[in-house]
Formats: sequence, structure tokens, C-alpha cells
Amino acid sequence: MNVRYLPLLLLAAFGVALAADLGYPLDAPAPDGRRPGGTLTQEFPAPRIAPEENKDMRRERNYPEQPPTIPHTIAGYQVDKYGNRCLACHSRANSARSQAPMISITHYMDRDGQPLAAMSPRRYFCTQCHVTQAEVKPLVENGFENIDRLLQQEANPAGHP
Repeated sequence: MNVRYLPLLLLAAFGVALAADLGYPLDAPAPDGRRPGGTLTQEFPAPRIAPEENKDMRRERNYPEQPPTIPHTIAGYQVDKYGNRCLACHSRANSARSQAPMISITHYMDRDGQPLAAMSPRRYFCTQCHVTQAEVKPLVENGFENIDRLLQQEANPAGHP
């Protein structure tokens, strides 16, 4: 045996002896988090994924430059280096025929803001920024107010119209 590994082996043996001496139970209650109950060694099935919202209605954006959310299901859409199903409706060439919003002009710019003839490769994978929605109960309280509401409250502090 190589002498270099002897301190590591002794440290591991000491750790095992210390852990056994403490008698730490592996079935101690797990901290209640997003999946409450059970013990550290128990495995629970993951909760079911909520179905995607499919209302096909534009949503209000909460702040400037927020990427719009996807108002329809994209299950089965191919978005990879071989193809992008989103462009079948949202490309410059197809948006008029499909009546879908055309992708933003920012998707036709390089990293220096210079216009490109084709879509920028940096903006090709839509789901890096755009996400579908699901109607679910929020996990935590959310008191977010968009900028328009905050400006309105600032202009009318006493609630006067």
C-alpha cells in the first residue's frame, strides 16, 4: 500500500468510528420544505406536473423587457439544433399567415446590437427565456406589484383619482 494514502485511510476510519459512536439515526425526521413529512432515508414520488395553460391569450408583462410568456401548450415541440417548431408560426415569414405575434426585432440583432438578416443564434432556443404557465396554487406568498401600479400609487398617495 502506498504510504501517501495512509493519512486519508486513518481519517476515514476515524470518521466512521465517530459516526457510529454518535448513534445518529438515519431515519430522523426530514426538515419540512417543499415535500414535507417523512424521514431522511424515505423517498416519495414526485408530485404530478400541472398541465400547461392553453388559453392562447397574451398576458400582461410585469416589467420592461420581460420576455412574454407562452400562452399555449408546447408539448411535443421540437426546439433543438435541428429545428425550432416555434418559428413555424412566429417567424417573420409566417407570422402574418398564422396570426401569431412575430418574434421581436431584438432576436435579429447580434450581441453588439447590429441588425442581422436572419435570427441570431443566441436567440434561437426560445424556452431559455419564454416559459409556459400552469394554473397552480403559489408555493409562497407574493406581493409583487408591477411598475405601472407603483407609479400610479406614487402619483395618487391618498387614493385620489
